[in-house]
Amino acid sequence: MLLTVHAHHVYCYTGGKAFDPALPVIMLLHGAQNDHSVWALQSRALAHRGYAVLAPDLPGHGRSGGAPLTTVEAMAAWALALLDAAGASRALLAGHSMGSLIALEAAHLAPQRVSGLALLGATFPMKVSDTLLDAARDEQDAAIEMVAAWSHSSWLPGPSTAGPGASVTNTARRLMQRIAARGAPLLFHTDFAACNAYANGEAAAASITCPTLFVQGRKDMMTPPRSAKLLTGSVTRARIVSVDAGHAMMSEAPVAVLDALLGFAHETQTAVQSKG
Repeated sequence: MLLTVHAHHVYCYTGGKAFDPALPVIMLLHGAQNDHSVWALQSRALAHRGYAVLAPDLPGHGRSGGAPLTTVEAMAAWALALLDAAGASRALLAGHSMGSLIALEAAHLAPQRVSGLALLGATFPMKVSDTLLDAARDEQDAAIEMVAAWSHSSWLPGPSTAGPGASVTNTARRLMQRIAARGAPLLFHTDFAACNAYANGEAAAASITCPTLFVQGRKDMMTPPRSAKLLTGSVTRARIVSVDAGHAMMSEAPVAVLDALLGFAHETQTAVQSKG
């Protein structure tokens, strides 16, 4: 589905079903140097279970136009504008990594628009190492290899890897390469710099009143569960689900992530209906 936000076209994957804003809406927000396809299994399953799914490509990513946004705050405002363009008054926001910060900030900016928050691979501060920031700016191929290694719990080096985890790792590598080839210059660095600079996470988390789910990878090396304690301790209505995966949990543990999202979406929708 193509929508228009701030005079630029936005591609949203809807899980193989026509988008109907009268249904419970779930927006799935991807992370740095990614696009909607990281939610491939979850988006289709949710759409075929009665939810209206919006899995957008962020500006300058994948099939969406416009320049990449340089701050989490701007991305959050954009996500809310996308809900407007889709005719959705409220949504459950789910975000992975950088997307989790976008979802968190959007819920802080417009709590009346957010029925629930699902934050996957979330942490605050989401600091990016100087080595990775420099590589994203100066040696993009090296940065892609670093993220491919650090995002997966089972990884072997080289383009012809074989063995456990090789398939999902290579798929992630190819996606980042494809985004780099068709996206704006220095897109990887722009995304990482936005994560690194975001400073409102603790205040945003403290302001959240909607039900919140944290999904954490037990083997996550990029946002290890111990680093999320500031966030998880600041949200009053939060629970945590752990899955046996690294940072790239949607591909490494797709069914476990889907089960967590489905259960949370059902609970959230039941709570909304009971209130209204």
